[in-house]
Amino acid sequence: MYEGRTVFSQLLDHLPRHTFRRLVKRYRGDHRVRHFSCWDQFLAMIFAQFTYRESLRDIEACLGAVPERLYHLGFRCPAISRSTLADANERRDWRIYADFAQVLIHEARKLYVGESLGLDLDQTVYALDATTIDLCLALFPWARFRRRKGAIKLHTLLDLQGTIPAFVRITPGVVHEVNLLDELLPEPGSIYVLDRGYTDFRRLYRWHQAQAFFVLRGKKNLDFRRRYSHPVDRSTGLICDQTIVLQGPRTATLYPEALRRISVQDPETGKRITLLTNHFHLSAATVTDLYRCRWQVELFFKWIKQHLRIKAFYGTSEYAVKTQIWIAISVYVLVAIVRKRLGIERDLYTLLQILSVTLFEKSELLSTLSSPGRTVEEDPSRNQLQLFDF
Repeated sequence: MYEGRTVFSQLLDHLPRHTFRRLVKRYRGDHRVRHFSCWDQFLAMIFAQFTYRESLRDIEACLGAVPERLYHLGFRCPAISRSTLADANERRDWRIYADFAQVLIHEARKLYVGESLGLDLDQTVYALDATTIDLCLALFPWARFRRRKGAIKLHTLLDLQGTIPAFVRITPGVVHEVNLLDELLPEPGSIYVLDRGYTDFRRLYRWHQAQAFFVLRGKKNLDFRRRYSHPVDRSTGLICDQTIVLQGPRTATLYPEALRRISVQDPETGKRITLLTNHFHLSAATVTDLYRCRWQVELFFKWIKQHLRIKAFYGTSEYAVKTQIWIAISVYVLVAIVRKRLGIERDLYTLLQILSVTLFEKSELLSTLSSPGRTVEEDPSRNQLQLFDF
């Protein structure tokens, strides 16, 4: 029988604690704090994400039910009260958790760098999109979106090799998606898959000059002139593969170079889609497959909205909302890191469900998360007593 540390404590081993302390010091998160540190706040919030707690009262009740285990779970405060946690969420700098999530993202991307996209490509492929999170304007007056509606937007650049977010930005709902193209630094040689909401030829031409490639869904009213038509296999659903130049009064000046225009028809729905790209060396079929891969970012938004707490919030201030979202992203990336480091073949949803009911159990993390048919090699030192319990 395993008599070591809890599953929750073993999860914390995969977090760079020294980096977290450095970030807390940078933003003075623990300035004049006596008992409830930023680390305690972080642990309470990731506990709430893992166990689907509905409110601060739920967090207080669950953690208060096991006061003798708090120290072994990683907490250094004697008890967790909802008022203390609420004050910490409202006042402490959310950038601590935003920067820490970026550190975890950097580590996860290194682990998933060899993941296959299913396409014969050597370049890194990204999908850029945004999702709107609705808020009650009466409770969140700082998040005004429309006259009687509040909202924020979660902008995400998803690395399709491993579906790890490479760039995340939280903005008010009134900020249009295309403005995020100014904040991104395009990587030369990488491919960015975009929806038609990012149609801005001035910004796209700047990306083209940076030697980055894009695959963009075109609009129906695009004013262009055809230069060449390339042969296509219509049995695959392809309709045309053309080299074009823009000839609108503004677009011809904003994007003076040639573009590639590919039209494809879905054989099942009959819907026709037009794609624009500055990549002339890929086959037309590969370009359409790249755009189909953009659906991964939609699945990412759907996943985190369904399985993490980012639609109902524990506080109403801007700091509380951003803190909760960034910690939720940290939980997603942490599970992805654990999955890769331990060589677990299960999907993230299954791992999250298992962790939600086993955090307090004292069992080996690998055996807990592994599939039922997998056997874990016996460790000769597993019965040895722990000298230090972090």
